[in-house]
Amino acid sequence: MAVMTTSSAAPGKSPTFSMSRRLSKVPGKALLVAVSAYILLPMMAVLLYSLATRWTSNVLPDGYTLSHWAESFADERFRTVLLRSLLLAVGVALADILLVAPAVYWQHVRNPMIRPVLETLAAIPFAMPLVVLAFGMLEITGDYLPWAQGTVGLVVVMHMAVAFSFVYWALDGSMSAADVRTLTEASRTCGASLRTTIVKVILPNIGPGLTSGAIMAFGISFNEIALVQILVGSRFETVQLYLLNMLKSADADFNILAVMTSINFFVTLALSIGVVYFNDGASKRLANSGQGGH
Repeated sequence: MAVMTTSSAAPGKSPTFSMSRRLSKVPGKALLVAVSAYILLPMMAVLLYSLATRWTSNVLPDGYTLSHWAESFADERFRTVLLRSLLLAVGVALADILLVAPAVYWQHVRNPMIRPVLETLAAIPFAMPLVVLAFGMLEITGDYLPWAQGTVGLVVVMHMAVAFSFVYWALDGSMSAADVRTLTEASRTCGASLRTTIVKVILPNIGPGLTSGAIMAFGISFNEIALVQILVGSRFETVQLYLLNMLKSADADFNILAVMTSINFFVTLALSIGVVYFNDGASKRLANSGQGGH
C-alpha cells in the first residue's frame, strides 16, 4: 500500500508545491492592484469632484449632484468643443485607414520594396517632437501653400501623419499574421476577382487590425493638443485646448473642468479597452488556427 501511495502521488500536486504556486501569484496580483489603483484613483477623484456639491476637509465630498453635468451640456461652447473633437477624431481615423490599408496591402502582395519607405515614414513622428513638426509645416505652407495656414484641413493632415505610425504597425502586423499574400493568391487561383478577394477574404481576416488601428488613430487625434494649438489656435478649440484654456482662465469653473476631464478619461479608457479586446481576439483566433493546422 505504501508503494502504491508513493507512486500515485503526483509530484506537481503536493501540498508544498501547491502552496508555492499560490505564493508565486501574490506579487503579480499585488502589482495588478497597484497599477489599477494608480490608473483608476485619479479618474475616480476627478469624477467625484464633478459630482460634488462641496469638497472641503473630508476624504469624500460633502454631497453629490448632477447639476454640474447638466450645466456643462447646457453650455454651447462645451457641446461644440466635444462634438468637434469627436468628429475630428473620427475623420482622422477613417482617412488614415483608407489611406494606409491599401498601401500596406500593396506592400505585402505586390511590392515589398516599399516597406523601408513606409517604415521610415512611420518612424518620423517618434523621432521628431510634434512641436517641431508643427512649425515645420507652418514654414512649408507659408512658402508654398499660404492659403492652407490656419485651416482645419491642415490639422487633419497633421493628425493623420502622427497617427499613421500606429495605424501602419497595426495593419502590418495583422496582414503579416493573416498572410494576405497567400490568401490573395489562393483566392485569385479559385477565380475570384480582386474586389471579391479583398471584401470576402482579406477584410474579414484583418478586421481586428483595422479596428485597432482606427481606435488608436481616434485616440491620438482626440488627445492631441500641440498641433492644434500651433496650427489653428483657439479658432478651432478641441477638448484638450478647451481644458488648457479653462485652466488658464481666471474665472474657471473647476466643476465643469472636472466634467470635461472625466469625459476625456473615460473616452481614453474605452479606447484602450477596445484595442486590448480586438488584439486579444486576433491572438486567440491565430492561436486556434495554428493548432488546427497542426
